[in-house]
Amino acid sequence: MFRLSKHGFWEILIGTVLLALCGAGLAWLWWPLAAIPAAIWLWLIAFFRDPDRNIPLSAHHMVSPADGLVSDVMEITTDSPVDEPALRIGIFLNVFNVHVNRSPCAGKVARVIYKKGKFLNAMDHSGASSDNESNTIVLVDEASSAGGTVDARPKVAMKQIVGLIARRIICTVRPGDTVTQGERVGLIKFGSRTELYVPLRLAPTALVRVGQKVVGGRDVLVRLGEGATNGAAGHSPASTPDAQAEPHHP
Repeated sequence: MFRLSKHGFWEILIGTVLLALCGAGLAWLWWPLAAIPAAIWLWLIAFFRDPDRNIPLSAHHMVSPADGLVSDVMEITTDSPVDEPALRIGIFLNVFNVHVNRSPCAGKVARVIYKKGKFLNAMDHSGASSDNESNTIVLVDEASSAGGTVDARPKVAMKQIVGLIARRIICTVRPGDTVTQGERVGLIKFGSRTELYVPLRLAPTALVRVGQKVVGGRDVLVRLGEGATNGAAGHSPASTPDAQAEPHHP
């Protein structure tokens, strides 16, 4: 079913009025020119589409937080939003992708960290990741472990990053909120980058490779090691891009 994100209401309203006026003026000059603002209006509507997805629920997998192209798969040892070494998967969203962000797993929002910054090209994963304006959502596991205590260490982090065109980040969750796997948690307007960080102590294995297209909430990006759901897993190196499998399509 086709649906629009509520976060695009004003952009669609203002854009419709301006494009209608522009189309009327161009049609008065030469009617075929009216096709130009009509095409832009169709793109604007498509940009704010918010399709429903079949989420492959699993405590041992991390689903994609965004639609787009995998731009990097690497281990991070410094400046990690989970405060420890992590596997990072970066996803580039072009202006034709769905821009709704989804939670990679179920959990409780521990922190939401907004950082002002630059508007570098989101394809530049080295500069954009560290220097661009961003918003990071850190989740912890709400479920109790076998010992009856809750592991308060970060389970995963999702970072929303602006790009050259994107100028606004929408985040709909706050610290203390509980989210389900694949739940909508925000949107980035007009081209951007989204990153997934999974602590290495959870023994994550990347299931995607650089250059692969992924669908938010539907494709599985990471498989966790045995015992990872209760924080008992040790570190095992993430798989290399050449050895990675195709994403899961239920």
